Amino acid sequence: MSACVPTRAADSTRPERIRQPHSPPPTPPRRFRIAGADLSASIAVFLIALPLSLGIALATGAPLQSGLVAAAVGGLVAGRLGGSSLQVSGPAAGLTVVTAELIHLYGWRTTCAITVLAGIAQLGLGYLRVARTALAVSPAIVHGMLAGIGVTIAVAQLHIVLGGTPQSSVLDNIRGLPQQLANVHPAAVSMSALTLVLLLAWPRIPGRGGRLLRKVPAALVAVAGATATASLAGLTLPKVELPSWSSHALAGLPEGPVLGLVAAVLTVTLVCSVQSLLGAVAVDKMVTGRPGLRTRVGRADLDRELLGQGAANIASGALGGLPVAGVAVRSSANVQAGAVSRNSTMLHGVFVVVAALLMVPILELIPLASLAALVMAVGIQMVSLHHIRTVTRHREVLVYAVTTLGVVFVGVLEGVALGVSVAVGVALHRLTRTRITHDEKEGVHYVHVRGQLTFLAVPRLSRILHQLPQDAATVVELDGSFMDHAAYEALQDWQSSHCAQGGTVELTGRTGTRIAEPAGSAHCRCRPWTPWRNHNCEPTTSSHPAPAGSRPGGSDRSDRLGEAGGSDAHDAPGASAAPHRPGAPGAPADATGPSGVSGGSSGSGHQLARGISAFQRNTAPLVRGELARLAREGQRPSQLFLTCADSRLVTSMITSSGPGDLFVVRNVGNLVPLPGEEGGDDSVSAAIEYAVDVLKVRSITVCGHSGCGAMQALLSAEPGGAMTPLKRWLRHGLPSLERMAAKERPWARLAGRAPADAVEQLCLTNVVQQLEHLRAHESVARALREDALELHGMYFHVGEAQAYLLADGEGSELFEHVSAAEDLRHPA
Repeated sequence: MSACVPTRAADSTRPERIRQPHSPPPTPPRRFRIAGADLSASIAVFLIALPLSLGIALATGAPLQSGLVAAAVGGLVAGRLGGSSLQVSGPAAGLTVVTAELIHLYGWRTTCAITVLAGIAQLGLGYLRVARTALAVSPAIVHGMLAGIGVTIAVAQLHIVLGGTPQSSVLDNIRGLPQQLANVHPAAVSMSALTLVLLLAWPRIPGRGGRLLRKVPAALVAVAGATATASLAGLTLPKVELPSWSSHALAGLPEGPVLGLVAAVLTVTLVCSVQSLLGAVAVDKMVTGRPGLRTRVGRADLDRELLGQGAANIASGALGGLPVAGVAVRSSANVQAGAVSRNSTMLHGVFVVVAALLMVPILELIPLASLAALVMAVGIQMVSLHHIRTVTRHREVLVYAVTTLGVVFVGVLEGVALGVSVAVGVALHRLTRTRITHDEKEGVHYVHVRGQLTFLAVPRLSRILHQLPQDAATVVELDGSFMDHAAYEALQDWQSSHCAQGGTVELTGRTGTRIAEPAGSAHCRCRPWTPWRNHNCEPTTSSHPAPAGSRPGGSDRSDRLGEAGGSDAHDAPGASAAPHRPGAPGAPADATGPSGVSGGSSGSGHQLARGISAFQRNTAPLVRGELARLAREGQRPSQLFLTCADSRLVTSMITSSGPGDLFVVRNVGNLVPLPGEEGGDDSVSAAIEYAVDVLKVRSITVCGHSGCGAMQALLSAEPGGAMTPLKRWLRHGLPSLERMAAKERPWARLAGRAPADAVEQLCLTNVVQQLEHLRAHESVARALREDALELHGMYFHVGEAQAYLLADGEGSELFEHVSAAEDLRHPA
């Protein structure tokens, strides 16, 4: 009896799994694993969080266990649900004043209920996706709020450091300091001083031993040192008291006036949300500084972070913990300790739970004065000199000072409200404060507009402009960053009228450069491939001002590049496609900056950022659809293009290719090391193998160019000397030098003319020699035998913008003008 094995009928309705071309095969799901880096980072964060959590709970007047509850919930809940993988949440020093005031007014159980309600409010904000809106708060207000909280913390904890008890307000604490100084407790002061000395000196231990010791957090060393000293010396000091968890107070129903409770919930929500979101942005910046981590971690999802913080506050408040927010100190330590995922944050929460349950006898040995000194140091550090210098440089010191003083003497919510009011007032003052001056030099009238040109300044601008002589030569200097529509129309109408009456008008920015015209009104001389230093975008005429809302300063090249980005790459007859060279006749005056550096005074980092900004604004919308298709289908290039790393070679421009067409390999001298050669380069061989065997390219082109620095170095190299990395690499070009010197070989040459010099001769010879090296690679040789691959040689003369292709035929070393090459059916 035969056994029948049922077969599964093909289901046409079942979607077929699509595998990305050239992508690795899907890996089976792995079991949960914790990276060693996450484990070590979590230990470092735990050692910092433990003393700080107890200290912050002490500073608020809450049960000390509430700090441990908040730290554990912050690690487990916010760490798992938050949108920032490496941000560590817990009880934050920025919430100390708020929480202390709530406990004083409403009691501990109602404060826990307020924390729960604040978490619910954060969930609502997260679902409304308003996280980015919170970042619109002026940094001066945020820094001022933190500074005010830091001052309040430091003044209050100073009383505990001296052996006393703090009062409920800053003014009371300041008034009580003289009496407290008269009744100093020597044991408390000595332990506080020891804590501060260890805290400040530990990170500064020099030498190799210091590097090893600094891996232990300074906060832990300071508190542990003071605790050990107090225990060994038998000092009588107030110490940590952790009551039994069975008597731990949980959240209760809120009791108090409704308006007061609503204001309290809004305050906790605001402070927690802003601090957490700013912390997530700061963590993103730290992650960017670690190469390779960005691809694993990804950018923070701020709305999800708000949801995670809301869930953590609900859990912390319900369990009798302090309010939770992202903590900069722990987050920074997490990133610096090498964390690679959110597992480190969650593990630190697990360690806090274990410590709270099993380390109570040890924790109860810690002197309160040591914790107070630790928290006082944190409060002092919140008044950052760097922040003060920053707000001063941006002329927002008034906003910072008002917010700080308001938080110190009135309250957090009131201080922030005062700061917002002053910030709005400063912004309106700047918007309305436009200085317009007029002077005359050698018959030319100069009108200088300094500030934002809005409708409020139109009457003054019009009055000055219409007082100018009708046939006068006029230069209008716009030294600002914004022009609204009313000002634009007023300026344009006057300009048209003035020119019609025989006058001339030139509009310039703050650097004296003429402002580009609206798109379509004149040909911009820049093209998307124009070098950064030549992006001057000088129009052919200056009959119109810049469009409303543009940046009339003239120094932002990305805005001018934006007009070029949308233009056709092929010029109309007579249009100039070649950019001006700085210093050349006809070059704009601002081709070099005030210090002689090309491209203005901004650094190359600004140039790169502006170029990326121009791409995102102008080019990205045009290519997004094509790139999305390539992302779905994977890369399928038909050509491997191996060329020099010279910055003047723009491969996509000289080949008229687009995304996905060329698989490009660039190195110094467009060299192809022979396979298996000692001191070779596997990166080039790997790229060739990948292109031929995986991508299945149909052709490989080796492209040399005129004025190649690598070929010049080969010709001028002196025998002997130290073998630098560049010299070792250029050894792969010695066969080209020997080929050119061999008398029995015909020289590589250009059709129509002889090589200009020995460097050009070597550049041509090098292309032919590297093609021979290519044939020595196994994957290339196999593809050539199967007639699945073609090899091409190319030479590009940079100064002439002329390409030459190596002629067909075995043994041919003639480079023909590109227009003479009609067919590339045979390998060169």
